[in-house]
Amino acid sequence: QVQLVESGGGLVQPGGSLRLSCAVAESIFKVNIMGWHRQAPGKQRELVATITTGGFRNYADSVKGRFTISRDTGKNTMDLQMNSLNSEDTAVYYCAALRLGQWEYWGQGTQVTVSS
Repeated sequence: QVQLVESGGGLVQPGGSLRLSCAVAESIFKVNIMGWHRQAPGKQRELVATITTGGFRNYADSVKGRFTISRDTGKNTMDLQMNSLNSEDTAVYYCAALRLGQWEYWGQGTQVTVSS
């Protein structure tokens, strides 16, 4: 059973914007901290942003001021608005849900490529 599904990745020019979305099974969405991670080629997976059920947000320093995480409790979705993209943002982006201190639930990932 697929419980997290990302969408919205693609190719964008430097300085451009993209919005990623993650559809989440209701049983997971309503009780867990949600987050976006990314993994660039040859690099370890990096936590990009998190959002609690109460809407508290936290960001990696590398994206602070450029990315915005949000969640829609009516639609059971979580989004990542990405602005001022640069080549270092190129990666596969994953949405995930935290359970008992572990990132237990993962989406399949969506590719974001920043290139001219």
